[in-house]
Amino acid sequence: MNAPPKAIAGASTFVDDRIGAGNFLKRNLRKIFPDHWSFLLGEIALYSFIILLLTGTFLTFWFKPSMGEVTYTGNYAPLYGVKMSEAYASALHISFDVRGGLLIRQIHHWAALLFVAGMMVHMLRVFFTGAYRKPRELNWIIGILLLTLALLEGLTGYSLPDDLLSGAGLRITEGVILSVPIVGTYIAFFLFGGEYPGHDVISRFYTIHILLIPGILLALISAHMILMWVQKHTQMPGKDRTEKNVVGAPFYPAFMIKAGSFFLFTFGVIALLGTFAQINPIWLFGPYTPADISAGSQPDFYMGFLEGALRVMPAWEINFLGHTVALSVLIPALVPLGIIMTGLALYPFLEQWITGDRREHHIADRPRNNPHRTSIGIAGITFYGVLWLLGANDEISANFHISLYTTTWFGRIAVFVGPAIAYWVTYRICIGLQRKDAEVLAHGVESGVIKRLPNGQYIEVHVPPAEDIAEHIRGKKEIPILEGAEDAEGIPPKGARGPLGRLRAKMSRAYGTDHVPLPDGHHEEVHEAEHAGVGAGDRKELH
Repeated sequence: MNAPPKAIAGASTFVDDRIGAGNFLKRNLRKIFPDHWSFLLGEIALYSFIILLLTGTFLTFWFKPSMGEVTYTGNYAPLYGVKMSEAYASALHISFDVRGGLLIRQIHHWAALLFVAGMMVHMLRVFFTGAYRKPRELNWIIGILLLTLALLEGLTGYSLPDDLLSGAGLRITEGVILSVPIVGTYIAFFLFGGEYPGHDVISRFYTIHILLIPGILLALISAHMILMWVQKHTQMPGKDRTEKNVVGAPFYPAFMIKAGSFFLFTFGVIALLGTFAQINPIWLFGPYTPADISAGSQPDFYMGFLEGALRVMPAWEINFLGHTVALSVLIPALVPLGIIMTGLALYPFLEQWITGDRREHHIADRPRNNPHRTSIGIAGITFYGVLWLLGANDEISANFHISLYTTTWFGRIAVFVGPAIAYWVTYRICIGLQRKDAEVLAHGVESGVIKRLPNGQYIEVHVPPAEDIAEHIRGKKEIPILEGAEDAEGIPPKGARGPLGRLRAKMSRAYGTDHVPLPDGHHEEVHEAEHAGVGAGDRKELH
């Protein structure tokens, strides 16, 4: 019964007879993957990246990354005879003259959005379940680098068509670069080949977009997948699941079939979006000229929070030794992104330092069981979301007839108050959900059966929860607490000495204290008591 499938046995024998790697092939094709829907979220990003590579290769055959001026003579009549860059003209040619060109362009753009969105959702799943803990800290850092590079990749690709909308974004990019003290001017001159807009920015962005960043992304994704394969996948708590095993389906054939189907589903959704949901209609915007600007300009969603930060930031600047530092541009360009990315990169190590937990973790946490971590994550999402929303403050003002200054001041206050409120609300929800879990174990679940007791009282009979649900709840692990108490001689532990050590001990107690411990075996007592005729009031006393 333990013999591998015939397809694996035959292939491994073929390989083993020639390069001696049959055992390696056989072992890895039977690798077990956990069966949980949330683990497929990262695959959305992976499959979107594959679609990006395929569609991007198609587009390179016709796109001309040049800012040389030409007169448009293509099939789009409203722009016939208009002077434009070769880049914009070739993008119009792909859209109107190449068979299937517009479809591939739109699939490419939708896949780019889904690539970034998939990474964000996958990152949140890893964060909220604590899957970044030892031994996966390095893979977490690789994931942060992948997300950062994806933002840069999107920025460079967004600018390539050289239409009026992407030109507005490029102008903002140039202003942000110039705001960086000392090196900003040199970076801007390097990218643009001189004064803005220069003649080289499209060709240089093109090289960065199709060669440099994709090469790094491929290397990091490969490293990410190899580490995941070697370290084995995390799994959700449940029956027969421990830190020493993985419960699920083998890579071949179950996971391969599931992954193949999910790839086709992802491609199908993106293809449908590319067919029926128009995106980035560059012909409506016209060619970019530095003297023009389009009304209601909005970047792709992943850059919306930086746009919002620019819009709500007060007009601050510093003049020092004859040099002006434009804080109104520098702070929103660097601080929000720095807070989010730096915070994410450091969090596994900060949590390990606070709790003193250096154990290996292969069982994922339920978000409710680590309320502080979950609350911090939701506060970060709220911070991002407020800035993202305020990236469209002009559209909000125009459509809802609210003063632009009102929306701006709302954003300035909400960006600080919102995360604090979100933290408190999330923490209380997590505690409430933990209490519900404890109640399920202690009192069982409602059966829908109403019973009349001898004294005339009616109760609903509770039954023990299903075994898989009970084991899922019992998978809650205690968060370690760094002990800060002094020993018999009045000497505190090594990790709790000095001001920083005492702060660490206090943070550890706050972070790890379990306010809702799970009961142990009480639901059986309740079940028996109800069948023995114990009333609801007695049941409260019993527990």
